[in-house]
Amino acid sequence: MPVLTNILDAASILHSLGPWTLGGIGSMVFIESGVLFPFLPGDSLLVTAAALHVELGIALWAIILVAGLAAILGDQVGFYLGHRYGRRLFKDDARVLKTERLAQAEAFFERRGPLALVLGRFVPIVRTYVPVAAGTAGMPYRSFVGWNIGGAVAWVCSMVAVGALLGQIPGITKSIDGIMILIIVISVAPIAIQALRARRKARRDAVMTEGQPVA
Repeated sequence: MPVLTNILDAASILHSLGPWTLGGIGSMVFIESGVLFPFLPGDSLLVTAAALHVELGIALWAIILVAGLAAILGDQVGFYLGHRYGRRLFKDDARVLKTERLAQAEAFFERRGPLALVLGRFVPIVRTYVPVAAGTAGMPYRSFVGWNIGGAVAWVCSMVAVGALLGQIPGITKSIDGIMILIIVISVAPIAIQALRARRKARRDAVMTEGQPVA
């Protein structure tokens, strides 16, 4: 069995799992979705698994089923943690459970409402904390379940579809590292855009404040 050298290298992870590939995919999607550990390669893992599914000896429907269930169950855990413990789990100076990350997810949830459970799935880190924000905000559980399932299915199916399409390109498996870099860039783009918008808004607010006459 190949030795895993980089936890962020999706291809390396999948090859190192051997016969436990599906179980590994399910475990990592579950952890990233709701156990407040947002640093696993969820997007690239699913795309790579779909692109290499023939080489890995797993069916596309199996990836969708396992990853979909893991994503749904992971969000259930995140919602429970938010509902049960709320902001008490987070600290300003924590390494992982930073108050700042929860605040960002809460702001995203406030802007998008329940749709955040779908849109947030496609934004790294945000998808980990949005279910917690929903639980903290007291979102009705029945409503949460519906949006949770919709978001999980949309995310998993789209990632697997992209990987399956890429897998049809001759020689793509030899350049999978380059494809993964592109996917990571695309995944991180929403965070970068949101940060730029927040910075511009802060600058505008600062300029407006400085321009106001002193009473």
